[in-house]
Amino acid sequence: MDAPLDRSATWPYGDGEPGRFSYARADHPTGVACEEALGGLDGGHALLYPSGMAAVTTVVLTMLRPGGTVALAEGAYYGHRTLLDHLAPWGVNVVEFDQTGRPPAEADLILVEAPANPLLTMPDLEAVAAHAAPVVCDATVASPLRLRPLDHGCDVALHSATKILAGHDDALAGVTVTRAEELRDRLHLTRRLAGIVASADTAWLVHRGLETLETRLDRQEATARILAERLAAHPAVETVRYPGFSFLLSFDVADGATAGRLERGVETIINATSLGGTRSKLEARHRWEGDRIPPGLLRLSVGLENVEALWADLEHALVDA
Repeated sequence: MDAPLDRSATWPYGDGEPGRFSYARADHPTGVACEEALGGLDGGHALLYPSGMAAVTTVVLTMLRPGGTVALAEGAYYGHRTLLDHLAPWGVNVVEFDQTGRPPAEADLILVEAPANPLLTMPDLEAVAAHAAPVVCDATVASPLRLRPLDHGCDVALHSATKILAGHDDALAGVTVTRAEELRDRLHLTRRLAGIVASADTAWLVHRGLETLETRLDRQEATARILAERLAAHPAVETVRYPGFSFLLSFDVADGATAGRLERGVETIINATSLGGTRSKLEARHRWEGDRIPPGLLRLSVGLENVEALWADLEHALVDA
């Protein structure tokens, strides 16, 4: 990574005129270098934000008019629905739909997730791209190495870069990528006016994570496949969800009490939220998401640990639960 960490908030004018960088709320060198790398991965023009939710907020404020309807994938990240409900006083309407089929006709903006977190369904990208409304695809769990939504007709690819892109649980960031420069410019204007800009330190950490992204994802994915197969064969596990790629899987045990005992019983795996980092994490999601998911559902984000050590930890916890 050649881009230096430049923490400047302002830069001198040249001959009385602003240069490429003048004030960090618009752009800064470390952020632009990271955006160029992110855009290259997803095949478009990237913008960096201080969180994934900041990216979603910028998209909604830019691409939806008051009174408009967002068609939101069922089972997608629960924070999307929470945010959209919070924005209801500003004229944001929401209708959830099964993303494996067609979006509703009345949609003015479509938000899908590939794959959905934590139910791990995949959207019918051909069906959503055929709709007249703009399509935003949250591909956080897939990463650009496994899915480039712009190649499938989506208007915006979105990522929580906190996860696999940065990859070390030390940076909070979000990304949008568009093929259309005009849309990128509109998103940039909202970001600049609202001050939704990631710091230089955050940009540097995300850019650093991209250097090892392919190596990390390959290993995490290989381990996730093995664990998904073994969990599916375990008598205490009722359902396993794994889309066949990526580092994330979820599985159901008998009930919420069993899930709670299991998450407290792991030792090698961390009982914590979030996903995509180098350390494996297990979490019962019902505490956050309520009845939209099964009470016994556990989300497992696979890290870089030895696969046999992870399986021994899970197997021990499953017996004790």
